[in-house]
Amino acid sequence: MKIFAGDIGGTSIKYSVTDDHGYMMFFHEAETEREKGGPYIIQKLEDLIAGYPDIEAISISTAGQVNIEEGSIIYANENLPSYTGTRIKDILEDRFRVPVMVENDVNAAALGEKHYGAAKEYSDFLFLTFGTGIGGAIVIDSKLYRGFTGSAGEFGHMNQYPNGIECGCGKQGCYEQYGSTTALIREAKKADPGCTNGRQLFAMIQDGDQRLLEVLDSWANEAARGIASLVHIFNPPCVILGGGIMEQDLSVRLVSEKLYQHIMTSYSGVKIIKSQLGNKAGLYGAISLHEGVKHIGKI
Repeated sequence: MKIFAGDIGGTSIKYSVTDDHGYMMFFHEAETEREKGGPYIIQKLEDLIAGYPDIEAISISTAGQVNIEEGSIIYANENLPSYTGTRIKDILEDRFRVPVMVENDVNAAALGEKHYGAAKEYSDFLFLTFGTGIGGAIVIDSKLYRGFTGSAGEFGHMNQYPNGIECGCGKQGCYEQYGSTTALIREAKKADPGCTNGRQLFAMIQDGDQRLLEVLDSWANEAARGIASLVHIFNPPCVILGGGIMEQDLSVRLVSEKLYQHIMTSYSGVKIIKSQLGNKAGLYGAISLHEGVKHIGKI
């Protein structure tokens, strides 16, 4: 089955097409141009899909809360303006006349790690991705736990600090305002206005910038505090960390060290594991939603 797989994020739309044997034939990225809003993003996605007229199915991983039955966006914050309510499944099926599956991006990434990555040996685990915000997924007995309305795993909106920093969700003190990559870079800019992204941050730390190392260490403590709460609630055998910032071994090491300082000793058996699939995890997970796919070859 030839499947077009797309992963819609705030920065880019990642996409690929599988061959008849389930192997992804390439990996491309296009800028989301999110500031132009949801209708523009979907039109851009349609244009990308139209370049592959022989596809037999479409799988979409996307930011936002997803109604998987309807393939629609229940809620998306200001990172994707005018995206809430978008009926992705209906739009794409009407245009391309092939089956369409739509899944939340973090859930899709967790499925990718479960089937093809770091979680293959685990039937229960938590998956967190650190980026613009903090996303989460819960896997129990090898299945996603979706919750009452299908939106379980909004770890980024746990309240860490009452009356804390205002969040885009309208509340205050949310976890992602302290533990996300956005929060890390915000604090890094205070220490050095020239540090505007993660690549610069780690390059400057590698060059011996002690101030920025202290910023990273403080951020790792905030990230670990949130994970500690989840470990105490779910008691998982492992927690998988994803997102660009967690591709850095230093980040994973610092968060792991801080975590074990925050959890009770009876929970210390939990393992902290770095994502194996990186920014392709959502594509792998989205493709796995189609029952006709038995295996996905890695690229």
